Amino acid sequence: MGLFLGLGIAGIVLLVASLALDGVLEGMFDGALGGLFDGWLSLPVVAGFVSMLGFTGAIVLGATGTGAGVATAAGVLAGFGAAWLTWKLSRSLMDDRGTAAPREDDLVGSAGSVVTAIPADGYGEVLLRLAGQPVKFAARSAVPVQRGAEVWVEAALSAGSVRVRPVER
Repeated sequence: MGLFLGLGIAGIVLLVASLALDGVLEGMFDGALGGLFDGWLSLPVVAGFVSMLGFTGAIVLGATGTGAGVATAAGVLAGFGAAWLTWKLSRSLMDDRGTAAPREDDLVGSAGSVVTAIPADGYGEVLLRLAGQPVKFAARSAVPVQRGAEVWVEAALSAGSVRVRPVER
């Protein structure tokens, strides 16, 4: 019983270590084995296997009293189940491909409003929506634009500045 409980606790400790040492085990074996296990030798997968082996073995041994062989077999089956679920969950999280991050050129053609007046050939500030979020940019314009006016972005000058023109309605 003590061995099974020790394995269960060791699995939990290994899981905590996987938070601190994320990717270390994969890095050690990835080059040597050429991706043979495809993520099966990750710390969370090994931790899930070891902890389920230990805790299931302890439960079976304590509840049924059938012996260490049956408890070990039940623990191994539960361990493989936990390892497989951990592997599937981590693969689904790693394969989650979101949309591409917005770039400066995505601003061209977007509308915004002036929050700090823009002098002719000088800088002011405009509020634009980038990926649905309001973002303030430094803005230049060939003509003066008053605060509160609606503007269109003509060009992205840098990561934090744009060239705008007033919207005429």
